[in-house]
Amino acid sequence: MVPAVRTADAAELPFLAEIERAADLVFHAVGIVFPPGTVIDTVEDASQVLVMGEPPIAFAYCSRLDDHLHLHQIAVHPQHARRGLGTVLMEAVVERAGSLGVTLTTFAHVPWNRPWYARLGFAEMVSPGPELADVVKAERDAGLDDLGERLVMYRPPRIGT
Repeated sequence: MVPAVRTADAAELPFLAEIERAADLVFHAVGIVFPPGTVIDTVEDASQVLVMGEPPIAFAYCSRLDDHLHLHQIAVHPQHARRGLGTVLMEAVVERAGSLGVTLTTFAHVPWNRPWYARLGFAEMVSPGPELADVVKAERDAGLDDLGERLVMYRPPRIGT
């Protein structure tokens, strides 16, 4: 059974870092070791985070940037991976975005990243807006570009939203 997607409770935010760190370990298989810290630790408003499960086993953190909903992080605990939970969670992000569409940054050559996002309707975005360009620069400054080629992707809104 797929857990329902819901908005995170503020009290849950500290526990989401464990999910992110566990999910990040999967990247070791392709030589990517993330710097210390987690993206979820930067959340200031729990309403920007969607979770699955009680207690949560997956989350998506997104906020508005450049008139789009930007996905800062999506993570499924590896014990619950490969069951379609990430796809269900991403569909909830797209639903939340409504007429805004969704942007994200990801690694270009990780076998499960770009192809998965492409199957979900994302395509490379060559010219991000100024707020997203600032995110890209911050990721570069944090050393993510040193771990592998990065790209920005965009999924347009569903017709009629």
